[in-house]
Amino acid sequence: MQDFDAIVIGSGIGGLVAGSMLARYGKRVIVCESHTIAGGAAHSFSRRGFHFDSGPSFYCGLTDPHSFNPLRQVFDVLEESIAAISYDPLGHYHFPEGSLPVYADARSYLDAVAKFAPQGAVELQQFQQNLLVLYEALRGIPALALRSDWQLIPVLLSRYSPALLKLLPLVGAIAGSAGSLMDRDVRDPWVRRLIDLECFLLSGLKAHGTVAPEIAFMIGERSRCAIEYPVGGSGAIVDALVRGLQRWGGKLRLGTPVEQILVESGKTTGVRLQNGESIRAPIVISNATVWDTYTKLLRPEDLPESYRKTSLSMPAVDSFMHLHLGIKAEGLEGLTGHHVVVHDSKIDITVPGNTCMISIPTVWDATLAPPGHHAVHAYTLEPYESWEYGELYQQKKQERSQSLFQALEKIIPDLRSRIVLESIGTPLTHARFLRRYQGTYGPAIAAGKGTFPGPQTPIKGLYRVGDSTMPGIGVPAVAASGILCANTLVNSDVTAQFL
Repeated sequence: MQDFDAIVIGSGIGGLVAGSMLARYGKRVIVCESHTIAGGAAHSFSRRGFHFDSGPSFYCGLTDPHSFNPLRQVFDVLEESIAAISYDPLGHYHFPEGSLPVYADARSYLDAVAKFAPQGAVELQQFQQNLLVLYEALRGIPALALRSDWQLIPVLLSRYSPALLKLLPLVGAIAGSAGSLMDRDVRDPWVRRLIDLECFLLSGLKAHGTVAPEIAFMIGERSRCAIEYPVGGSGAIVDALVRGLQRWGGKLRLGTPVEQILVESGKTTGVRLQNGESIRAPIVISNATVWDTYTKLLRPEDLPESYRKTSLSMPAVDSFMHLHLGIKAEGLEGLTGHHVVVHDSKIDITVPGNTCMISIPTVWDATLAPPGHHAVHAYTLEPYESWEYGELYQQKKQERSQSLFQALEKIIPDLRSRIVLESIGTPLTHARFLRRYQGTYGPAIAAGKGTFPGPQTPIKGLYRVGDSTMPGIGVPAVAASGILCANTLVNSDVTAQFL
């Protein structure tokens, strides 16, 4: 007798989707989370009446039935839903030469771009149109139909032949980078920098490193579906997935770190927890990063040496500096919720501290802060290597966070006098609370230089989900990774009833 049919290590979006979907398919599932809060990089936390997102804050199509968002499709299968608030404009990109309002409406956005680069706006329209053709072709095959084994072929041929025919002429674009399309359509240097920025915000890489379907999905969802913020913050998404897991009989254990994945004769038998307890199951799904899974959760001898070495050589995106603030809101009427600040146009946007992302979710959901206040989250890339705890740690935190304060002051000039709560996070914070290798944002796999691996591993019964698996980084992508894994573990006739 096994304790469960499947054990999921980690309650990030990928792990929760895989676990809840398997529970929906009738499997006995337990999710073990080391933190006391579910959600991984998407969890929310509270301080003195302020409720903060720890990571992602931009969402499309959470409630829109026309959306291609895999997360919304999962909610449908789980018979769960969330409340969300639609908004437009999305926010602003602040460059040294001026601020660009970012609209969901394509025409309004192009008109705004034209004020900076008239010819560039024409070129951007062509670039976006080519991406929308790719988006429309891709959305013909829902994420719920996808799996990572041979059964995918009959599913696609029997149900989605017209969509496959539409995709055939676009095979080159699907495998290529957004930068290749940009090179073909866009010459204006200002617009090329704008495209690089939007790709960087998605994948941590500029246009030539970002696969075209990823930016196509973003442009398509932004222009075709509702831009929404979940009421209650990102934690509301996590709560819905946990409800779905438990509704269908799955279990979640918080504060339950896994010490080791148990492997016998080349197959998994379960996990051993840090408290010494063992849980048995023939299937183990790791939502930890590839580096943490293969160095901390498995013994070196559990994997073929060449496979392990290749997997661990995968490049990683840097970690982050995070700034969470509670501020007085008086006089800030008309504030928009999303901002991206590029401090210096002569410095590459990927240089730590030069590009700062800002979210002020209380613009949409005032319940996330005490009356008369805003909750603010700002972050920027920061390398992990030079960080260590010690007597200079606090001083370094203050020094390395100044680019975030300066970015916020471009939007709220008297910011510092408004602060009532301040919390600074470093790569060490990211690594500690999320148990992520060097606090990384995920793998830096550039388009054309490698692909994200699927859920399977060389160990029978061991699977992986999350941002170091197919299709990659971002909330929709990790949700899709959970679907891929869950579907692969059941026959196609089980999933067919939900398509």
